[in-house]
Amino acid sequence: MNLMTDLEQYTPFNEQEACDVKEILRRLKSGEELYTRDNASAHLSASAWVVSPDRKKVLMAYHNIYDSWSWLGGHADGDHDLLAVAMREVEEESGVIAHPISKNIYSVEILTVDGHEKRGHYVSSHLHLNITYLLEADDTMPLRVKEDENKAVAWFPIDEVCDHVSEKWMAERIYSKLNSQL
Repeated sequence: MNLMTDLEQYTPFNEQEACDVKEILRRLKSGEELYTRDNASAHLSASAWVVSPDRKKVLMAYHNIYDSWSWLGGHADGDHDLLAVAMREVEEESGVIAHPISKNIYSVEILTVDGHEKRGHYVSSHLHLNITYLLEADDTMPLRVKEDENKAVAWFPIDEVCDHVSEKWMAERIYSKLNSQL
């Protein structure tokens, strides 16, 4: 898998994605280091929109930093296989093993991350150049909280996801988009 090729072949869902794909490609082509957090201003992350087999529920975690229900995902941290990153993060953050519905990119976003404390150290505000994958998992499997990252993990009916999210922009621009794409 080659991220630049995958992004060049990706068909953006809306104007936000078209703009964000263009910017991520620009940064990749410039040779800027994006796969590690050594780039303090912007780096790659991978998220998963995890749905139940019947596509009626979405798996979310109550994220400690954002103080909101959120999708699952994390930093590339040097791994160039962002689908593997998304799958690994789902398992680490929820205890659930999820499988790709498709290996293709599902969604693309550039997300702002406000400065915050993490493990006793300040992390400056920065961008997550985020690639999202559509995954499926058994919604009857036991869930596990990863206490250093989230307070809770739960399945929500797909049409109620945005009602539980306190980050208005994420609910209106990202999660509603992900549901619309289903």
